[in-house]
Amino acid sequence: MPAWLTPKGRRRAKIRMRSSGKSTSKSAGSTSYFSMEKLTNYQYELAIGDTALTPEEWQQLVDSKAPLIHFRGQWMELNRDKMQEMLAFMQQQANDVPEMTVQQLLKKLAEESDSFELDVHDSLAQMLEKLVDNSQLEAIDNPKQLNAELREYQKRGVSWLRYLETLGLNGCLADDMGLGKTMQVITLLILEREQNQPAPTLLIVPTSVIGNWQKEIDKFAPHLTTLIHHGSAREQDTKAFKKLCGQHDVLITSYTLARKDAKLLGALHWRRIVLDEAQNIKNPVAAQTKAILKLNADSRLALTGTPVENRLMDLWSIFNFLNPGYLGKQAQFRKIYELPVQRDNDPIQSAILKKLIQPFILRRLKTDKNIIKDLPDKIENKIYCNLSKEQASLYEVVVQDVVAQLEETDGIQRQGLMLSTLMKLKQICNHPMQFLQDGSAFTPERSNKLERIGDMLEEAMAQGDSVLVFTQFTEIGEHLNRYLAKEKHYKTHYLHGGTTRVKREQMIADFQDPDTGPAVFVLSLKAGGVGITLTAANHVFHFDRWWNPAVENQATDRAFRIGQQKNVFVHKFVTLGTLEERIDQMITDKQKMADSIVGNDESWLTKLDNQAFKELIALNKHSIMEN
Repeated sequence: MPAWLTPKGRRRAKIRMRSSGKSTSKSAGSTSYFSMEKLTNYQYELAIGDTALTPEEWQQLVDSKAPLIHFRGQWMELNRDKMQEMLAFMQQQANDVPEMTVQQLLKKLAEESDSFELDVHDSLAQMLEKLVDNSQLEAIDNPKQLNAELREYQKRGVSWLRYLETLGLNGCLADDMGLGKTMQVITLLILEREQNQPAPTLLIVPTSVIGNWQKEIDKFAPHLTTLIHHGSAREQDTKAFKKLCGQHDVLITSYTLARKDAKLLGALHWRRIVLDEAQNIKNPVAAQTKAILKLNADSRLALTGTPVENRLMDLWSIFNFLNPGYLGKQAQFRKIYELPVQRDNDPIQSAILKKLIQPFILRRLKTDKNIIKDLPDKIENKIYCNLSKEQASLYEVVVQDVVAQLEETDGIQRQGLMLSTLMKLKQICNHPMQFLQDGSAFTPERSNKLERIGDMLEEAMAQGDSVLVFTQFTEIGEHLNRYLAKEKHYKTHYLHGGTTRVKREQMIADFQDPDTGPAVFVLSLKAGGVGITLTAANHVFHFDRWWNPAVENQATDRAFRIGQQKNVFVHKFVTLGTLEERIDQMITDKQKMADSIVGNDESWLTKLDNQAFKELIALNKHSIMEN
């Protein structure tokens, strides 16, 4: 076979780039060739395969008229027009090697890979290789100040984030839902504060997860100080705001306030800006997106569990935040990549785009073999939600009413009052409509729980996962089922006490059938909590809490049982500042002693004295989240 038909022979004539070995970085302690500076110490050479050529040798090949040439013992096919262009480029660069940023270098290597390559033995190439293959990075040690044990892939993720920042680059952590993106960011914050005291990090998140972020930081890194910038009482004086931020490690705010308080937030230079659920800036012309793009920081980080590669304009908008200009202007990107890739299925442009974005996106899937070996079979997470103002006002009215009655009742009447109060407060925590029973709108704007489960289900559905959603309330089950089917357009099933046996078996068979696609199965905790197998699901959501963990675990085991081929992710919703948070803590504490102390229902809570019960149901007003 002719050499030019073999993989080795097919290697094209290219311009090879190598660094001169001198660092141009002025950043103290940096070992990179560029960091935030320009890359200037590099040179070009002409090469075929592994062999470098002089301009004279190159010109001889260009001048040759034969379709095939015999070059150093090999027959090769060459594109002479292309080679002439490369020679002209080299002659142009002879006296003036322009400055180049690392972004420009990566862009050139991706878009002009048929003409340019890096010397594989060069330290520059080895440094860039670590961006696309994080297994080459040395995993961090588990920080002593982190109240958790990181999994191996999380340690590698933090190493990748730190490595990016040392190169002056910004990335997108796009791990699957449940793999611990929050934990990796918290670890990043801990590690940098072990070395020095940097400026605060600005964390911009959906309103529904503000409380969750604060709770997770308090739990896993209590030494980190957080400031929530939200609500009508937030600081709005620039001088006072700057002073307040200087006293905290992390400022947490919402996307809405990033727009409304753009001038205030823009008055500081942040150590880092982190966008959680970064798809919130997918509209590049939205005022919210424009405000965030103007903020100043040393580093930027985007978090998303949605596979952004499938929505190319979302991808462009996120990259416009991370590395402005890297993917070109919006119209240019649409013409060169979005239309050819999504409309025409152009494999060449698709491959170039993948090469462009690969160094900046770290996405691990829970189905990856290297990830599965790191994961336990069942991963449980608490999802902390805040009350809306409407929920908080309803909650407070119920609490004030019961406090007034509590001293005047005793015996069975007192127990009944306490149980009915617990029921009302749990309904309010779910959604105002459930408590009011007035047929009003079942919308996410009125309940952070509903908003949060909607966002999480969107991620799960995008990844092709099926899920179970448990609730103890039939009316909430009905509304959830209708909302997810009509508003979100998901395939849904709903199983409750009134479901006939035939209908029940039909729904289960359909859900378990691998050919029917991802679906949401809403179940009443009592009707669907035992006796059925639903191993097609690998996510289990507990929308409201049952006060005996054994009952919840039984429900979870509909998915987590023999026949389950995947890791199961369990998400338990807890409303901050309410009885849900306090009872969750009581259950956790009691489990440490003996499960037998906790009964099968809420009746054990009626044994509390009046003062303890008042403390249990009291509203923590700091946990109210204004829309």
